[in-house]
Amino acid sequence: MKELMLGNKAVARGLYEAGCCFISSYPGTPSTEITEEAAKFAEIYCEWAPNEKVALEAAFGACLAGKRAFCAMKHVGLNVAADPLYTMSYTGVNAGMVIAVADDAGMHSSQNEQDSRHHAIASKVPMLEPADSAEALEFTKLAFEISEEFDTPVIIKMCTRVSHSQSVVSPGERSVPVKKYEKNIAKYVMMPGNAKRRHPFVEERTEKLTELAERSPLNRVEKGSGKLGIITSSTSYQYAKEVFGDNASVLKLGIINPLPKKLILDFARSVEKIIVIEELDPIIENHCKALGLSVHGKDMLPITDEFSQGLIAKAVNNEEKEFVSLGENIPVRPPVMCAGCPHRGLFYTLNKNKCTVLGDIGCYTLGAVAPLSAIELTLCMGASVSSVHGFNLASDSNSEHSTVAVIGDSTFMHSGMTGLANIAYNQSNSTVIILDNSITGMTGHQQNPTTGFNLRGDPAGKIDLEALCNAMGFKRVRVVDPYDLKQCDEALKEELAANEPSVIISRRPCALLKYVKHNPPLKVNSDKCRGCKSCMKIGCPAISIKNKKAVVDNTLCVGCGVCSQMCAFEAFQN
Repeated sequence: MKELMLGNKAVARGLYEAGCCFISSYPGTPSTEITEEAAKFAEIYCEWAPNEKVALEAAFGACLAGKRAFCAMKHVGLNVAADPLYTMSYTGVNAGMVIAVADDAGMHSSQNEQDSRHHAIASKVPMLEPADSAEALEFTKLAFEISEEFDTPVIIKMCTRVSHSQSVVSPGERSVPVKKYEKNIAKYVMMPGNAKRRHPFVEERTEKLTELAERSPLNRVEKGSGKLGIITSSTSYQYAKEVFGDNASVLKLGIINPLPKKLILDFARSVEKIIVIEELDPIIENHCKALGLSVHGKDMLPITDEFSQGLIAKAVNNEEKEFVSLGENIPVRPPVMCAGCPHRGLFYTLNKNKCTVLGDIGCYTLGAVAPLSAIELTLCMGASVSSVHGFNLASDSNSEHSTVAVIGDSTFMHSGMTGLANIAYNQSNSTVIILDNSITGMTGHQQNPTTGFNLRGDPAGKIDLEALCNAMGFKRVRVVDPYDLKQCDEALKEELAANEPSVIISRRPCALLKYVKHNPPLKVNSDKCRGCKSCMKIGCPAISIKNKKAVVDNTLCVGCGVCSQMCAFEAFQN
């Protein structure tokens, strides 16, 4: 029976049918739903790991034990997991080991636009790239077969449009192959002497995988009526087919690393002009040029952002692609913290005290946006804690008394602990604020090691942040309620004034969590409101000004009371 399925759900279905038994991942848009959907199958053990490196190492341990294993992450997560990945290429696998990485061209929810194909090339690991949900399912199953046949981890490269689009798939049955673990020190212990002997194996394997790319149906030629040839992959294939139809021949690449040689050369001889259509970096294009071919690519198409049918039609054919327009001017709605967000009161306090705030990755990054305008740095997971240490030690001014790092609870568990250990060890006078909203918020409310629940919502080990910080050597650790502006202000001033490292834990659960009970929405007494707009300084979407008076939207307000603490005229009432 056919079914309409999200690309990420199709990968999860492929994992089920391939007999995958173990999944360890870290949530990251646009990859998150793969693991969440896989967790619906009771036959598959699924977990959220503290970070992508740990997740990949855990999955590798499972494949070593003889069970097919999987790990999912977004493109920047692969940077974190690169350490084990590059050496796994040398060790090879036992049972099949598959990694899904979801790129985010267009940076819908990411801090960069990196192209994960570079990691596949550099680590010398095969990469498959599906173009729709049906291929996502089939490629996942084939990835395990390739993994075991060629003794290698295999990467499946998704992207936002394939991950979050739906197309028709045909689900199949589950089959569970199992292998036994056999001790093999020369294969799995990567000390220099053994690693040196494994490197030639990797190069020989690449040659064999190149032969596979030449003959595999994952790379296919679709003959067209014209003399134009298109070489493409992934979602760009869908755009190309819509723009050119049968007027161009298409070489659709499903194995994106290693790329075939003879197949591309044969295709080139069958057409007069070749255009390579690929998002982000010119990897296929450069491969074609290395083969001596004259091709068009980035001379016509951009190297940044997502493609579309219209963009390709305009760049290649200089034609405007027809599309349906709403015909209405919709006002821009920039992302803002939700009404009742526990981070808002703390960021207001930081702004009021004119602090230099080094931020991190999470929904609290919106603290950089006006009117809070608090955060001055966002680099990567955990960088706030490491950076505040270096900033304070290198600053010529008295920065430690006005500079803080802010980091979420999940991000702290991901990459913040080692930075905090560095502060404790090297004793910079730094203040770190852990924004504990009791969930991994930005990716859609996944559990983490501080919440006390696992991926399926069952009770799990719970890390005590206060005890952890104390154990690292911090004598000054305090908890504040970010809804209490006076408490936040006092704590911030005291910790910044101290002459030793300190940690402030700002603890209040995310306002969107289902179990959080809210107070009744506040109302504004228009007789008391002076229209001073002090309440607007927190940027709450539930508050607006109409007829020079503050107004509360009772469909948004959660009664957190932060605004009432800012009003000198007591205009906000229950």
